[in-house]
Amino acid sequence: MTVTLADVAARAQVSPATVSRVLNGNYPVAATTRDRVLRAVDELDYVLNGPASALAAATSDLVGILVNDIADPFFGIMASAIQSEIGGPGGRAGGERLAVVCNTGGSPERELTYLTLLQRQRAAAVVLTGGAVEDCAHKETVGAKLSKLAAAGTRVVLCGRPPVPEAIALTFDNRGGAQRLTEHLIGLGHRRLGYVAGPEERTTTRHRLEGHRAALAAAGIEDDPRLTVHGRYDRRAGYEATLELLRREPSLTAVVAANDTVALGACAALRAFGRRIPEDVSVVGFDDLPFAIDAVPALTTVRLPLAEAGARAGRIAMGREEPPPGGIAMVPGELMVRGSTGAPRG
Repeated sequence: MTVTLADVAARAQVSPATVSRVLNGNYPVAATTRDRVLRAVDELDYVLNGPASALAAATSDLVGILVNDIADPFFGIMASAIQSEIGGPGGRAGGERLAVVCNTGGSPERELTYLTLLQRQRAAAVVLTGGAVEDCAHKETVGAKLSKLAAAGTRVVLCGRPPVPEAIALTFDNRGGAQRLTEHLIGLGHRRLGYVAGPEERTTTRHRLEGHRAALAAAGIEDDPRLTVHGRYDRRAGYEATLELLRREPSLTAVVAANDTVALGACAALRAFGRRIPEDVSVVGFDDLPFAIDAVPALTTVRLPLAEAGARAGRIAMGREEPPPGGIAMVPGELMVRGSTGAPRG
């Protein structure tokens, strides 16, 4: 037999209205009463009608987390940290929220589709992670969608993504981190640096490349366009791009990779080409993913506090932490100097 709201009320010895208030989290209820209601819910295994409840309330128990690639540790770490912070008082069915990780595969169309689906479900919050697509039409469409979500009561938070007026943003200092990496190599004496960039349409790619070029310009080093190759943010792209750089300029003494995964591919290509790291060629990455310190040699990189930023985004999305002043916070990276870099020979 189906358990009803009235059954829960009878077990908890409260009115059905009180049960509704506890489960909807939209009205203050005494802690002892709330505990009694939730205990009755558990004992009777009462299942809330989520869609109907969402229609009655401003939002549902659903929280959407958008990532480009859940298999990439960069996004997996952030998604896990966000999810760890979305439970607790305020939701229904014991105060928990249902996290849905939406894997866009880097597709602008899938990103918009997921935002529309989350809008239809009246999501309590949406957190978008990672870089954005550099396309004016897509940017305007996403901005309009985020505005509608916010107007309907959905909290919208960006984590590691450039700020937009429609959302709270925790944005990574990709330019500054990339500039410090290249400055480190220049300080060691490198002058022939190849750059393995990410996809041209991503904001993260542009910002990191801008930081690299700023360091070159400050040192009076010419930015040779032949020494920049674009590819995906994966190991294979790093391997293939590094082979292309070596073909174009065999005298390279350093390779700057768009991220740590790309850097691993660069290291494999250099070894296949008979180059030692760092004796012949230095390599740097970005992000400081868990495997970076275990690479041989350990990878010089920029550490981004992915878990910390994700957890903060989750708390803000749940209303348990105040947004940063002005709705924007720059999250700095830390230069981690390890064995993959050294002075060039000669």
